[in-house]
Amino acid sequence: MESYSYQDQGERKKIFSSVKRVVIKVGTQLLRGGKNTTSEKRIEELVEVLANLKKQGLEIILVSSGAVGFGMAALQTSVRPKKIAQLQALAAVGQRHLMSCYGAACEKHGFQCAQLLLTAADLHDQERNRHVAQCVNALLETGVLPIINENDSVCVDEIRVGDNDTLAAYVATMLRADLTVILTTVDGMLFCKAGEAELGERLSVVTALNEEIFQMARGTDGNQYSVGGMITKLRAAHIVNLSGEALLIAGGKDFRNLQRVLDGEDVGTLFLPARKNRLHARQRFLAFFSEPSGSLIVDAGAEKAISQQNKSLLAGGVLGLTGTFHRGDTVCIVNSERKELARGIVNFAFDEVAKICGAQSDEICRVLGRKVDSKEIVHRDFLVVTI
Repeated sequence: MESYSYQDQGERKKIFSSVKRVVIKVGTQLLRGGKNTTSEKRIEELVEVLANLKKQGLEIILVSSGAVGFGMAALQTSVRPKKIAQLQALAAVGQRHLMSCYGAACEKHGFQCAQLLLTAADLHDQERNRHVAQCVNALLETGVLPIINENDSVCVDEIRVGDNDTLAAYVATMLRADLTVILTTVDGMLFCKAGEAELGERLSVVTALNEEIFQMARGTDGNQYSVGGMITKLRAAHIVNLSGEALLIAGGKDFRNLQRVLDGEDVGTLFLPARKNRLHARQRFLAFFSEPSGSLIVDAGAEKAISQQNKSLLAGGVLGLTGTFHRGDTVCIVNSERKELARGIVNFAFDEVAKICGAQSDEICRVLGRKVDSKEIVHRDFLVVTI
């Protein structure tokens, strides 16, 4: 069975009929001025469309690139530097210019915008993650347009998300957005046969993000202003789809195309959710934001029980472990080939798990020499499948 189709078969109507909250990501290339326009004009055109969507009752969260690009324009830098300090300086200058343009455009349409600059640390820390979500929800309640960007002026590798496609996916997951739209310079994902350079027809709907789809992806486009490419957009789709929501990649050279997307026209490429039920808040944090302290290696029986039967992980299915973790920590659950299957909160410390690997549940108390509150290594209520 094909994992994609070239024409919409009612998928957009089904997904979009219940869409209320939308995360929209726009890249640097789409905001750049040219011979016939300016960056300010491009932002005005974008905000005009967003204003109309807001009038239709949609909650819009914008993830906007452009800080470094605007900084390069302001300081008349023609080549994107490679040194972190120089990029940080450009971002610091450019972010002010970027938000000034957004602020002026939003005021013309009678509403305010707000700036949120995030690092990976803001997402991976549970309390900070919650506070960011609460802030955005409060802004939406008052009709403000939240504009989110990575905090490039302070980010180093240890606290970087890396690209705004991924940041948009994380934001959508954190805020339980019904739909994520990534606007780019192409009209969607185009068919590309492995090993060939020629691009074919636009894929309308992707039902499964398998290896064939990833092989079609392109890398960076080589321009001086942006990073990423189709591969980062597919990774973003994987995150959003795993949460139980849809993502769509569409052309943004004409921002009016965004209205066509939300009207359900067959434009762009729609990536359908990987699961029927949307993840709840705890599962989302476990799957995408928690940082595992170790891993549990499980046998084929446990793999099936976890990934297909929604069961807890028992000691009898554990073959071994890696890392130093304690009760209440997050761990990865991997198969014998070290492929991640799930993540969960472990009920035992690493040294205790080492003692009870392979043991039957009724043997745990005897092996550990104490009573235990729960005999599951990871209970299914604190576990999320990540494949």
